[in-house]
Amino acid sequence: MARRTEYDEAQTAQRLKVPVTAFRWARHTGTVPAPDLPAERCSRAAVEALDAGAVRAAMSEEAIPGGMAADRIAAALGTPNVSGEKPVATSFVVRRLVARGLLVDLSGNPSGTLHHPGQVAEVCAREDLAELVTADTPLGPDQATTRLGVRRVEFDWTVRLKWIRAAEWAKVWFGTSRAGAVEVPLYPHRRCRRPPRRPPRSRLGGTAPGPEGPMLAGGCHPQRGDGSRAMPRRSRSVACLLGAGCSSGCSM
Repeated sequence: MARRTEYDEAQTAQRLKVPVTAFRWARHTGTVPAPDLPAERCSRAAVEALDAGAVRAAMSEEAIPGGMAADRIAAALGTPNVSGEKPVATSFVVRRLVARGLLVDLSGNPSGTLHHPGQVAEVCAREDLAELVTADTPLGPDQATTRLGVRRVEFDWTVRLKWIRAAEWAKVWFGTSRAGAVEVPLYPHRRCRRPPRRPPRSRLGGTAPGPEGPMLAGGCHPQRGDGSRAMPRRSRSVACLLGAGCSSGCSM
């Protein structure tokens, strides 16, 4: 039987007889060196040189899921999550803490997270924990619109212009409908800030304003020989499009 010459994370943990979460934590802390082969794989010699006892000592406790981490964060704030009521901290907040680099995801599974209990305790002890949870509280489109104090159509345009981006999407079932789940975008509280009134000038393809041309100098609409203004059917001047002070009183 041929001997294995390369190992991935799961195979290395299996050979060392340690949980894969403990192996990932040991690699995160530097207890285990980085892989010596491409594609995050280790050679047989590198695996045989690893100390299984050191890996177990690096993480002696069992990893906890994101939901349990959220419950501990809520308890640290003095407002525990209660079943059947709106939670104070959710798995969404935990995933945002992972994105901030404050927590490490040890699961390797995109549908859920696992965390070191000690690292979760460190996060719970932070003085700015309440601010972090508030900033990462999820908002749906309607809630984000209310937060910004704008109309829904205006919020939809900020999303189209990528001024505000959804952190993730959640599946929501309405009643007993069998039509399937509806995916709803979720936005962190801290991202829902009032956007600029208009995009920067560089996005409009211009720099410093230059001298006025005949169109701007004479207003939005050119003059006829008799002094009256002609109304172009399908075009408007740059002054109209950018709101730069149309002198002819046309409206957009």
